[in-house]
Amino acid sequence: MSTVNVEPYIPDEDYDNPAMVTDFYEFTMANSLFLHGFKDKILVFDMFFRKNPDNLGYSISCGQDKLVKFLLNYHFTDRDITWLRTKGMSEEFCEYLRTYKWKGDVYALKEGTVAYPQVPMVRVECDMVGAILIETYLLQTMNFHSLITTKATRVTGLATHSHRNVMEFGTRRAQGESAGNDGAYAAILGGCVGTANCLAEMKFGEDVKAVGTIAHSFIEFFPTEFAAFKAYAETYPHNVSLLLDTYSIFDSGLPNLIKLDDWLIEKYPDDPDMRVKSARIDSGDLARGYKKLRKALDAAGKSYIKLVASNSLDEKKMADMELYEGAKFDSYGVGEKLITAASDPVFGGVYKLVAVKEEDGTYTPKMKCSDSASKAIIPGKLMAWRVYDEEDKAQCDIISTYDEVIEAGKSIEVRNLDPDAFDPVRKITPVRVEKLLVPHIIDGKLAIELPDIKTKKAYIKDQLENHIWESELRPEMPHVHYVDLTMKVAKMREDLYAKLHGGKI
Repeated sequence: MSTVNVEPYIPDEDYDNPAMVTDFYEFTMANSLFLHGFKDKILVFDMFFRKNPDNLGYSISCGQDKLVKFLLNYHFTDRDITWLRTKGMSEEFCEYLRTYKWKGDVYALKEGTVAYPQVPMVRVECDMVGAILIETYLLQTMNFHSLITTKATRVTGLATHSHRNVMEFGTRRAQGESAGNDGAYAAILGGCVGTANCLAEMKFGEDVKAVGTIAHSFIEFFPTEFAAFKAYAETYPHNVSLLLDTYSIFDSGLPNLIKLDDWLIEKYPDDPDMRVKSARIDSGDLARGYKKLRKALDAAGKSYIKLVASNSLDEKKMADMELYEGAKFDSYGVGEKLITAASDPVFGGVYKLVAVKEEDGTYTPKMKCSDSASKAIIPGKLMAWRVYDEEDKAQCDIISTYDEVIEAGKSIEVRNLDPDAFDPVRKITPVRVEKLLVPHIIDGKLAIELPDIKTKKAYIKDQLENHIWESELRPEMPHVHYVDLTMKVAKMREDLYAKLHGGKI
């Protein structure tokens, strides 16, 4: 190891290189392995998770699009190299990173695929440096996108086949700018119809539509509530959407709403588009408010005015209002409970070494055993398959080695991954089979046509409505999706566990 001549590093708050979104131990490991001659060693890592958020029956795998773009542009700058020298990295390693490009393979679930615990979401095969240094960015990206998209499918009612018009209002409560932008994108994939976030539409396009009207401050600014309503209507006569609870929903907001709509009718008698489109309430007993407003507006001949609710809503509050109180708003604005996935704010994806490629092209399986059998990973270079039944519903997922093939119409013996399964070994004959891990990057080059947002949104909706057992979607005590191992994988796992841990799984 040569002596490193360290030049001073000057911090810069405006500096940003995503490649440096890395836990420091990734650099210390990579530097050590580099110095020991392993820079060209090919490693295989799997990213997977161990439980669904809120202990429900499914998750949605998202973040692949951003991950792929990150890897295709992966690089280090002179500033990065200078800083790494100050942290004790070797001169040889630093110079290697100066021109490093990511040239590995990524196999992953297609963005928006319904996902289940223990089934690989991403498989990375790359030289040692590229495999180790991307862990933090990969996990941050896949975990957050998957968390918010999964939550959004529940908030929007996709999970219960009762779709709601939900606008994502959470940017101001998000944990930072990137969470607000990426969260808006993920929420749209999960079924939201718009976002309050302007930058999100600028970044992702009109499918992540920025929406919004007025706040209480606009109304407070004017001498009267009606004057505020009238000023807004004069500015946006084709899109009049009002907020009713600045002073009093029923003593002030509702009478002024009706008065304004009557004024629009008088001013634009021949243009039915020049009317109040909607009214939002953001406080009080929302269900009671809905019923009183709906009754009053219908009695006034204004049934065309839609009602919108906001104020710390989540899927449970909305379902309770709809099912038990008969209050089904036309639209909802959902903020902090969605953008932070407040009921379970961590998607616990992990990134584990599962194999090392040898000189002869074979793969040596690697395994973290742990003293907890539930944390004993599935070793080897793997493939994931989804098996469908006669109704084209996903019957189970099967984890095989990368070179095994599962075919429709051919019986296969599998071992249930659940240690409490009554029949741990069973035979199944797939009606239809889908290979889940598809190539996204091969040899550092894009290997997939990344679909647009509208296509991914429709893909998620189609899976939940047509290809997942409804028992997995229920909000209480959902059916646990079957995840099975081929007998080859099961034996490899058991043998390696016994060898490394000295016991039986």
